[in-house]
Amino acid sequence: MFNKHASRTMPTPLVSVLLPVYNGEPYLAAALESILRQDYKHLEVVAIDDGSTDRSLEILERYRKADRRISILSRENRGLIATLNEGLGLANGDLVARMDADDVAYPSRLSRQVALFAEEPQLALCGTGIDTLIGDRIARGRPSPIYRRDSMRILSMFFTIFLHSTVIYNRKAIPGDLLVYDPDYPHAEDFDLFRRIADRFPAAMIDEPLVAYRIHEASVTSKHQRQMRQTHLKIVAENLERNGLFVDAGPLRDLGTAVTRDTVGTVADFILSLETKISTCPAETRKAYEDGILCFFYFLYQMIVDEERPELTHAFLTRTGKWQLIRRRERYGLLAGARLPWCSRLSIAATRRVDWLARYMQSVPAASVLPQHGAVCDGV
Repeated sequence: MFNKHASRTMPTPLVSVLLPVYNGEPYLAAALESILRQDYKHLEVVAIDDGSTDRSLEILERYRKADRRISILSRENRGLIATLNEGLGLANGDLVARMDADDVAYPSRLSRQVALFAEEPQLALCGTGIDTLIGDRIARGRPSPIYRRDSMRILSMFFTIFLHSTVIYNRKAIPGDLLVYDPDYPHAEDFDLFRRIADRFPAAMIDEPLVAYRIHEASVTSKHQRQMRQTHLKIVAENLERNGLFVDAGPLRDLGTAVTRDTVGTVADFILSLETKISTCPAETRKAYEDGILCFFYFLYQMIVDEERPELTHAFLTRTGKWQLIRRRERYGLLAGARLPWCSRLSIAATRRVDWLARYMQSVPAASVLPQHGAVCDGV
């Protein structure tokens, strides 16, 4: 079924689209069709059914009958990291694209990325911007000024620089022993792999939406948010230690273990100390560090906010002196939280409702943006 040498005789690079599937029935057809309808045609879909208990395998089989570019491996559940590594071993292409079973790729996604690799053969890793898909509405993504080519290595120390399902790996540039997902970093395996690649090889962002990222309660990110954040803090701590910024970044690991008044205060002091260290960096790297730390600050802020203990968020902002970095309506609610936590909770709940309404008003109907599916394999 899989021919590991097929790509060597082709005039254009074969793109292997690595698609892990676990109970993806509600959205799998749209994800598959968005790949099969790419304007770049020289591709294979390496689909691994990781022990699904719904109709995912049936859907995959129907699409394979309609398009022989799809190969399927179905077996017992082994988890995402094992599935990804297995898929890398089965992929034939020198370019390996990631795709999730609940996202939608826009028709020019692969051709745009392949063209960039053709222009820059030394490029190891490429991601794209995203739109956000919630129900039947899409919020359009916006470019970010922080994605400068010379900043990617430093940014990758602080956050996951690409959404996983937008990435293409270049196996001609990345050694085989490096292009492996590490099981020691559950639910942040992409963060770990991206930082290891970007530390040694060029990475690039096509900073415009080429994928619609679907948010729903059953997604891996939603279901495993706490462990993902713990692993995220572990990775940032390792990066800071390896780069000589701290001998011991333990306060980050401690916050991952428990969000308490003590750990919040300690991590606030840690951030201030990190900013002081960064202020002495050469000008050519200082801006990237400042951008990375700011993104990391917002990660910490959201993590503490989600504990729904306003007094902890108040303490964090006061200790770091960063009240000016949050929106005015959040600020008013949290200031009240120092003395009246119940009032602050009401304010936070109201802010979330206002945020939801603002996102809705700024979004557009998904049908006006997404490619329609149904013709590739009727009846799915």
